[in-house]
Amino acid sequence: MSDRLRFGTFMAPFHRAGENPTLAIERDLELIAHMDRLGWDEAWIGEHHSAGSEIIASPEIFIAAAAERTKHIKLGTGVISVAYHNPYMIAERAVQLDHMTRGRFMLGVGPGSLPTDATMLGLDPTETRPLLEEGLDVIMQLLTTDEPVTSQTKTWNLVDARLHLRPYSNPLFDVAVPAVASPTGPRLAGKHGIGLLSIGATQSEGFDVLGLHWDVMQERSDTFGTVADRSKWRLVGLMHIAETREQAYRDVEYGIVQWFDYFQNTAAFPQMAVGDSNAAREAIEFVNESGLGSIGTAEDACAQIERLQKQSGGFGCYMTLAHEWANPESTKRSYELIAQQVFPQFQGQSYSTEQAKARARGDREYLASRNMQAVEDMVAKHQAELDAKAAGPG
Repeated sequence: MSDRLRFGTFMAPFHRAGENPTLAIERDLELIAHMDRLGWDEAWIGEHHSAGSEIIASPEIFIAAAAERTKHIKLGTGVISVAYHNPYMIAERAVQLDHMTRGRFMLGVGPGSLPTDATMLGLDPTETRPLLEEGLDVIMQLLTTDEPVTSQTKTWNLVDARLHLRPYSNPLFDVAVPAVASPTGPRLAGKHGIGLLSIGATQSEGFDVLGLHWDVMQERSDTFGTVADRSKWRLVGLMHIAETREQAYRDVEYGIVQWFDYFQNTAAFPQMAVGDSNAAREAIEFVNESGLGSIGTAEDACAQIERLQKQSGGFGCYMTLAHEWANPESTKRSYELIAQQVFPQFQGQSYSTEQAKARARGDREYLASRNMQAVEDMVAKHQAELDAKAAGPG
């Protein structure tokens, strides 16, 4: 695994119910363009259809628009709910986006997080994980072989299906599945040799099972003859930083309470349950004291990532969970500070300049005296030349 830790965002997204959705989606696009300019590596976009806050229904459409506004950042579906779609169409659209982005596309697939999505489509939430397993088998066969696929379930029917385009990426773009606390994601990741998105990495349950996730992934990998690659392991956490802790606390008073309220009272997604905080300062204290996230400075952010590295044994990408705790300007500033002050600590860029500074400081007194001696020598030489000229021939 490379020593260079990648950085990204996992954008559900979360927006306050009742606000202008057109402007909210535009704000999401602007944030990704901002991240692209700052050198962030990845952005993953979610799919949701209910509950009023996570308002992007098609991450593929969003990615197509974001790709036109960016140059470098990789863009992924985080995640497509396989149970709601024909897996052939998922594979087809993924390959098209791989071509349209010239290899900047990533495919994330999962069971679907909101039970209210599933029930509207006539599915019981208990059915979505088995459908994910079957659907991912189909998707991977379509993407990696030319063999025809026949598959029938409650939600799709395929007969000798083949893709007529091969991926742009060689041999294949990144594919990943999510995990919170259960072994479902690690089992699938290990079976297919694909990436893992540990969405609940900083929650108490998710933090405690990080090592277990890797063990499950490694066991499945050994069973199916694939490779479990830590560089494809992405850990998702919560973070907002500013120049001072006090400023960071003031920033998140803007929206942290409504974010907590969404998970406490609206989203039937118990794996992402958060503390019962009805005041901003209570929510801030819960985030920092429980380890759920880091609200503070760059130093606090670095400590959080180091904590995750130690618990997990190593991973390839740290991703902030986009949350809109702060207003748009403060949110962008947080992403900028992370790029300026946190990236270098985990990408091998800080120590070299710090060591160069230390060497210069250590030699400064001696070199300064030699520099002054050089100046004095030149002054004396010049004066001697003037004196000789004034004396004339003789």
